[in-house]
Formats: sequence, C-alpha cells, structure tokens
Amino acid sequence: MYAKYIKRVFDFVLSLMALIVLSPLLVILIILGAVFMRGNPFFTQARPGKNEKIFKLIKFRTMDNRKDKDGKLLPDDVRLNKYGRILRSTSLDELPELINILIGDMSIVGPRPLMARYLDYYTAEESRRHEVRPGLTGYAQVHGRNNVNWDERIKLDIVYVDNISFVMDLKVFIDTVLIVLKREGIGTEGMSNFDDYRKKQWESQKQGDQHEL
Repeated sequence: MYAKYIKRVFDFVLSLMALIVLSPLLVILIILGAVFMRGNPFFTQARPGKNEKIFKLIKFRTMDNRKDKDGKLLPDDVRLNKYGRILRSTSLDELPELINILIGDMSIVGPRPLMARYLDYYTAEESRRHEVRPGLTGYAQVHGRNNVNWDERIKLDIVYVDNISFVMDLKVFIDTVLIVLKREGIGTEGMSNFDDYRKKQWESQKQGDQHEL
C-alpha cells in the first residue's frame, strides 16, 4: 500500500512544500550560479528512472564551460571552481531535483539515478534497482555513500527495493540530514565509473578463466 500509493503522495506534497520554503535560497543559487558558472546555472542529464524510463535529471551546475584554444572543454578538475566545490560539499547542487520529484520522475528516497550508459552493465538482479523511482537520497547513500564499492552499493539498492516502507524511508531521510550536516562520506574521489569498474571485473574474470584452461 505505502510503496504503491502513499509514497507518491508524500513525494508530491513534501517536494512542493520544500520548493516553496526554499524558493528564496533557490533564487539566490540561480543568480550566483549564473555568475560563477558564466551562463546557465543548471545542468541536465539523461538518467534511467523507474522501469528504466529515461528522464532529464536537473542539478545546479558545479563546473563551468571553460574551453581551450581548440574549443574543447578543459579537464573537470579545472572547471570545478570554488563555488562548485561548495555546492557539492553541502549537497546544494542536488536541490533542483525537487522538481524531478514533483513531476514524478524521482522520489525523495530511492536508489540514486545513475548514468544511462550503465544500463548495459547491470546483471538481471542489479537491474531490479529500477523497479522503483530513483531517489534524491537512498539506502546506499546512508550506508557508506561513495565509500563502498559498486557491488556493495548496488546490493544495498536491492535491499531497499525489497524492504521499502514508510519507516525505512523516514530513517533514510533522517540519516541523510545528519550526514549532510556532518559532511560525512560526501567526497567522490576514488569512485570509478560503474562501466569501467564492470569492464575491469569482466577482464579479470576472463584472464582467470584463461589461466584455468
């Protein structure tokens, strides 16, 4: 009952309230973003949602669009300026996702929406993370966030899918607030892309099989 009907009602009401209450902050961040990012303060990207339906994730831009003399974007670490680092460290870059929640692309709590290009690298069991709407925060994020490897992270997503409840969502939300306030496990350094991670696994497995022959 909760997962099928009530959860969506909560998501709509709470995201609408949050957008209204946070509107002054959002306006300020839009203005600052336009200045520090030298243009459009928003970043959109295709991500798979429920049942792998693709939607456009909305975030505040944390990297500017500076390019080299050949017109190519500069490296990420160069374009990630101080303002962008502040947005990431405080998770303020995630606030526009409230719009995604309001219109039904996402939920407040659920597996985080990952890159669309990762879809070809999930096992059948791992693909079950898309049985529910992706979340602004999730069970995996409060159990290590980016400090656990990809296999463990996706297993935690499946744990959530199999045990979704109001109490679980409430606990994840409270834990998320505490983590953000303490700035624990927020850094993304060392977190490889899932497709690269899975390719390395497949290559290691292939080499292991060859050694056994």
